[in-house]
Amino acid sequence: MEFTLDATSKNARACTIKTLHSTIKTPVFMPVGTLGSVKALDMQDVLELLGAEIILANTYHMYLRPGDETVKKMGKLHGFTTYPKSFLTDSGGFQAFSLSDISKASKDGIEFRSHIDGSKHLFTPKKVIDIQHNLGSDIMMILDDLVALPATQERIALSIERTTAWARESIDYFRAKQKEGVGEEQNIFAIIQGGTDKAFRTKSATELCALDFDGFAIGGLSVGELNNEMYDTVEHTVKHMPTDKPRYLMGVGTPEDLIENIERGIDMFDCVMPTRNARNGTLFTSFGRLNIKGAIYKEDTQPIDSECECLTCKRYSRAYLNHLFRSREIAYFRLATIHNLHYYLNLMREAREAILNDTYAEFKVEFYKKRV
Repeated sequence: MEFTLDATSKNARACTIKTLHSTIKTPVFMPVGTLGSVKALDMQDVLELLGAEIILANTYHMYLRPGDETVKKMGKLHGFTTYPKSFLTDSGGFQAFSLSDISKASKDGIEFRSHIDGSKHLFTPKKVIDIQHNLGSDIMMILDDLVALPATQERIALSIERTTAWARESIDYFRAKQKEGVGEEQNIFAIIQGGTDKAFRTKSATELCALDFDGFAIGGLSVGELNNEMYDTVEHTVKHMPTDKPRYLMGVGTPEDLIENIERGIDMFDCVMPTRNARNGTLFTSFGRLNIKGAIYKEDTQPIDSECECLTCKRYSRAYLNHLFRSREIAYFRLATIHNLHYYLNLMREAREAILNDTYAEFKVEFYKKRV
């Protein structure tokens, strides 16, 4: 991986990340393709209509179905999905957290039962790296111990202890495998934990950033805390992260969350929000959210967003999308998803331009001024 810090506007950063498969300009939002597919879209949509240089796939889900060995035989993620740009793969730690009723963390890893057939599995730091070697992702995430908030001090301390121990095991194993010729073109990120406690975040960041990772993520946020707590935690944590490596805030969030956290020095984001909300009738626009199922749009000839240049806005009216949604037409899901992801990706491009021009503060003011 090649990393370049192109410009700053106070703490906001515009960077370039080069992997084997693509050149990624930050700030960047990564569409979520959990199962090797961005829901409702095909890879031509992702490439040609959205211009996405990186998407996210999930280790847990791809391991269970179709199986990482199958993906490897089919040309790894790039060959299997035909998406030629970069993939980032999550480690499965979040899925263990979200499926906590069928999983259990210990010092060795995370034991869980498949949500598909109930079979028992154990994810260890080494196993998730082996799986991601088979998947062939450009950026892999290590196994971490994520906790819901609020949590006790004892549980957060245990989370940090486990995450650091697993990180050390992960990086040693990953670099050893590279020396054997395995995963030479892949990159590995650690995940900082610590809840919203600044002392815990300092401890986790200091321990992890001392290790030889290619980038660092902030995990364990947007899991129940207030927005201002998240922003304060990010602002504090980035002070303990290196300036010469990518910074990734996992699972966040709304357009407002992205704007606020770019200002605090974050480079990379992912979230299911634009795709999931599209399917449920909520569309993101320059002026705020729009609920397309409302009767008010039944005869509305306007596009979703008059400032948007996506395929959906250039061609279709709110009235037509309202009709498609109410009729549960499959075409609605594609058109709405194209719009929401285009909005997110374009917002990142505009933010980058503002950083390059050192006008990010003004850009943020304009962003909020338009919103209803």
